[in-house]
Amino acid sequence: MPAYVVLFNGLKPFSEVSLQKMWNLPETGLSFEAFEKGWQAVAPNFIASLKITVPTALISSFIGSINGYVFAKWRFRYSGAIFLLVLFGLFLPYQGVLIPLVQVLVKIGLYGSIPGLIITHTIFGIPITALIFRAYFVSVPTDLVEAARIDGAGFFGVYRYIMFPIAAPAFAVVLIWQFTQVWNDFLMALCIVSNPKDAPVMVAVNNIANSYFVEY
Repeated sequence: MPAYVVLFNGLKPFSEVSLQKMWNLPETGLSFEAFEKGWQAVAPNFIASLKITVPTALISSFIGSINGYVFAKWRFRYSGAIFLLVLFGLFLPYQGVLIPLVQVLVKIGLYGSIPGLIITHTIFGIPITALIFRAYFVSVPTDLVEAARIDGAGFFGVYRYIMFPIAAPAFAVVLIWQFTQVWNDFLMALCIVSNPKDAPVMVAVNNIANSYFVEY
């Protein structure tokens, strides 16, 4: 029913949109005026969302794959404790770190910019990406890694020729997860990006909705 109300009211001319007629079908035919004006309003922000989401998903997936590979196949002292500390980031509420996060971004000159938001999302994405890749790489036989090391492959050699080629399913999962999470983000984007034109589409849609609500 919410989808019905949104869809059919979006296909009505502005003159027919009202609370009294919200359940009625379009009376004078279909109109795409609302979609055209909505797209004109959020098109720059849609591009900004792509500039934020695509690099973040790619960078965080690559870093997560390296971390997952390390924690799964390269055991070292306190590796378990360090992995738990990394996973602690999963339970860290965004609201609890906003003030120090903004202060750090201001000091390094990235506050209010798209690169600052990309770095923020990339760092917050490391725990979940590392967890997914570690769970995947654990299933890779250790004998395969040891055979590669005997043949002379080092740390990055094993990753490049063994782990990376067989990690396509894990990369697909992580990329979809990160893309969805970053695209749907509202809080971080609202607090970090100061220029409305650089804000992602979720912030732009909220601003448009509030402006129409106030006018109504």
